[in-house]
Amino acid sequence: MCMQFSVIMRIFKDYKYLTDTYRNSSIAIGNFDGLHLGHREVIRRAGIFARERGVPWGVLTFEPHPRTLFNKTQTPFRLSSANNKEQNIKKMGVDFLVVINFDEEFSKVTGQQFVEEILVQSFEASYVVSGDDFAFGHKRSGNINFLHKMGKLYGFGTVGIKHIVDKDNKIISSTRIRDFIRKGDIKAARNLLGKCHEIEGEVIKGDQRGRKIGFPTANIKLGDSLNPAKGVYAVRVRISNEVGSIWHNGIANFGVRPTFNGDTPLLEVHIFDYTGDLYATSIRVTLIDYIRPEKAFNEISDLILQIKKDCVKARSILVREIT
Repeated sequence: MCMQFSVIMRIFKDYKYLTDTYRNSSIAIGNFDGLHLGHREVIRRAGIFARERGVPWGVLTFEPHPRTLFNKTQTPFRLSSANNKEQNIKKMGVDFLVVINFDEEFSKVTGQQFVEEILVQSFEASYVVSGDDFAFGHKRSGNINFLHKMGKLYGFGTVGIKHIVDKDNKIISSTRIRDFIRKGDIKAARNLLGKCHEIEGEVIKGDQRGRKIGFPTANIKLGDSLNPAKGVYAVRVRISNEVGSIWHNGIANFGVRPTFNGDTPLLEVHIFDYTGDLYATSIRVTLIDYIRPEKAFNEISDLILQIKKDCVKARSILVREIT
């Protein structure tokens, strides 16, 4: 008889807090930035074993992304925020998620310590799934072969998932997805992600220029999120409050606003038929399609005319894409 677990995913911010209910589990391990189709296969495989054996289905991931610690000067690369990653893992039906704080101290944990202290002592794992190129432990001292060896020693099953390929027989990877997004090829990125690329952030105070020309915007700094190609996009925007969440259609520009001699990259989102104040709230912006590159205009009237044309095109795209 299979055990029944809550449909509400439990989130643990430290593996040391894991409760007995979630031990003896089937675990998928990885950074899962973007949660693309390859990542989903790793998590799905752990879920199959969990349901067959009647054990909890869990995911173990790391925040911030290890690359952030080891290369503090690199350009923004994140495909998903921590919150966005959690929400997408939850949608898969996982029973619990453990998020390990990847800091200087944790980076010194050896591969053997990782297995013995976390997978064995804390999780009491029955099954561990990762990508077959997954490396862990100080100086990447652990790999899938080491994991297989330790699994035999401590009595948990292991599997390394080989790379998943797309219809062109090319490996689905976060690197390829980042390249597509940087080029503005949103549809190609979507095919590998299995969903639209999303950007989440807090709305900051802008210079109100959009409002003055009839197109008020919610402005978001991307922080460590990957910068998409500069230009205009058809978007969907999720606005949440104490009651729930509502999705709205809109248009967004990512860039430096060359018409106004700007120099700081910013995502400016104009939400169709919306009049509320979003300042200091967090919104989620889904990139549906790329419309055109960012452009400088000699006259404000020319900019206004172009925005009107962009809005017409965005509405047409959104009708086609979401119906």
